[in-house]
Amino acid sequence: MFTGIIERVGKIDALDATSDGGRLRANFGAAWAGSPLKISDSIAVNGCCLTVVELGADFFAADLSGETLRRTALGEKKSGAEVNLERPLTAGDRLGGHFVQGHVDAVGRVTRLVREGDSWWLSVRVPEDFRRYVAEKGSIAIDGISLTLARWNAGVADFAIIPFTYEQTNIKGLAPGDAVNIECDILAKYVEALLDARRAPGVSRLRVDELMEQGF
Repeated sequence: MFTGIIERVGKIDALDATSDGGRLRANFGAAWAGSPLKISDSIAVNGCCLTVVELGADFFAADLSGETLRRTALGEKKSGAEVNLERPLTAGDRLGGHFVQGHVDAVGRVTRLVREGDSWWLSVRVPEDFRRYVAEKGSIAIDGISLTLARWNAGVADFAIIPFTYEQTNIKGLAPGDAVNIECDILAKYVEALLDARRAPGVSRLRVDELMEQGF
C-alpha cells in the first residue's frame, strides 16, 4: 500500500522487455534515509508496485511480467527516463495523499502541460473503459502521484500542479503524447463491485410447489 507521495525521482538504467516479460533496473542515487531497501521489498515505480530482486548501493532491479508490460506504460520507457519512486507504507506512517495500491488500471496519454503563473496545468486523456471511476475533485494516481482532479471534460482529466510537485516528480519531463500510468481510486472500484453484486440475479430458495400452495 502506498499514498502517492513521491519520495524521489530515479532514472532507468536499463529495461529489457519482450511481450512475455522483462527486467527493469533503476538508479535512485544516494541511499535513502530511514528503512533501507532490501531484496524482496515492494517499491512503486511510476505507480506500479514491483518487487526488488537485485540491489546495489544506488540501484535496484525488478522483474516485469507480461501482464505488467501490457497494463502499464513501463514498456514504453527508455534508458535514462525519469521514474517516480515510493516505498510502501509502514505502521505509524502519516497518511498523506490517498490510498494507492500500486495496481495500475490503464495507460493514459498526456494532452498538454502548460504553465499558469508559478503552477502548471497537466491534462491526461483517460481510456473510455475507466472513465466511470473518475470524479471531479476526486483522487487519482498519475504515474504514482496522488493528484486531485480539478476539471473533467470529455474524457480528459485536468490537474493543477503546484511548483513543488512539478519539481519533485517526473511531471517536469512529460510532453503531449507521453504515456502515463493511471490508478483509479480504490473506493470507486469497490462501490461498483458492491452495486453489481446487488443487481445480479439471485438464486431463489422458493420451490414451485410452495408457490402453488400459497396460491400463486
